Amino acid sequence: MSCISIVYHQCVIVPILLQISMASYERSPLSPQQWSRRQILLRGAAALGSGATALILGQQIHRNINRTARSAQVPPIPDSPDLVVGERLNPMALLRDFDTGVLKQDNGRTVREFEVTAQSTTLQLNSAITYVSWNLNGRVPGPTLRATEGDRVRIIFHNEDGHSHSLHFHGTHPADMDGIEPVRHGRTTVYEFDAVPYGVHPYHCHIAPVTRHISKGLYGLFIVDPPEGRPPADEMVMVMGGYDLNDDHRNELYAINGIPNYYRDHPIPIYQHQKIRLYVLNMIEFDAAATFHIHANMFQVYRTGRSLTPDEETDVITLGTAERHILEFSYPYPGLFMFHPHQDWMAEQGCMGFFDVRPA
Repeated sequence: MSCISIVYHQCVIVPILLQISMASYERSPLSPQQWSRRQILLRGAAALGSGATALILGQQIHRNINRTARSAQVPPIPDSPDLVVGERLNPMALLRDFDTGVLKQDNGRTVREFEVTAQSTTLQLNSAITYVSWNLNGRVPGPTLRATEGDRVRIIFHNEDGHSHSLHFHGTHPADMDGIEPVRHGRTTVYEFDAVPYGVHPYHCHIAPVTRHISKGLYGLFIVDPPEGRPPADEMVMVMGGYDLNDDHRNELYAINGIPNYYRDHPIPIYQHQKIRLYVLNMIEFDAAATFHIHANMFQVYRTGRSLTPDEETDVITLGTAERHILEFSYPYPGLFMFHPHQDWMAEQGCMGFFDVRPA
C-alpha cells in the first residue's frame, strides 16, 4: 500500500465509516453505553463492503482508531476548580480534591464526619458515548476521603439509587462496620470507626454481584495520613477504572479519574524539580491486573502507603484490583512526559495521559 493510499484511507475512509456507522448508531435499539468504538467502525465497514472490512482488520486499525478517538473527544472543560462543569466531570479538579470532612464534638471526642450519597448519573465519556454510572456524590471515582491515623471517622451513607448498595472500607474496624449489609433505596446508614492503620485504603460497594457494582463506578480512595505527616509535595490522586459498555464482562474503555483520555488531551501541569506524590489505585474489574508507568523517569514506591521510607525505585509497578501505592518522583527536565499502564490496550483505549513539566 503506497503512502498516498495510506493517507487516503486514514483521512477519508475512517470519517466515512464513522458517518455511516453513526447513522446506524442513531437507529439502533441499543443504549449508547452498549456501543463500543469497535462496533461503530465494524458497522460502517459492513456498509462499505469487503474492501473497507479488510482495511479495518488490517495493520492500520490501531492508528485509525487512535486518530478517530482524538477527533471524538468532548470539547475542553474550561479551567475551573469545580468538580462538575455543566453536567460533565472535571478530572483536573478531581486530581487534587481531598475531602477532610467536618470536625464535630461528640461526648468529648472529636469526630471527622463525611457524607456520601449513592446515585445514578450519566457520564459523557466522549462525544459519542455516554454511560449510566452508579456512583458516589455524582462522580467516578467517589470522593477521596482523608483523615489522620487515630481520628474517629463517621461516614453518613445515603442510598438514593434504585439498587441496594453499601460502603466497605479497607483497613481495620469492627465487624458491624464492615459494610457488607445492603442499604436499600431511600435508606441511610452510618459507618463509624477509628482511622487505622495509616496508609492508602480503597472503599467500594460490597453488594453482589460486587464486580458489577464496582465496575459501574461505586469506589473511591480513603487516605489515612501518619500522625507525623509526610514531607511537602504536590499531591494527586489517580484511580484507574474500566467501562464495560455492552455488559459482556469485558472493558471497552479505560480511564484515569473517570473520563477516558482526559489527561492525554489535557496534560497535567507540574513544575520541574517539584516533588510529586501520586496516590495510585487500580479499580479495574474484568482484568486481572494493571501496571502504572511513567516515561523518562523513575519513581519511589511506598507500598500501600504503609511506609515512610521507600520500598523500591522503578518506573513501572504492577497492581491487582484494589491494590494501591504511593509513588513519588520529580522531573529534572521540562517537556511533555507520558504515563499509562503497560498493558497497551488499556492505554490505547483511554488510560493514558501526559505531565506537562514546566520550568521552575
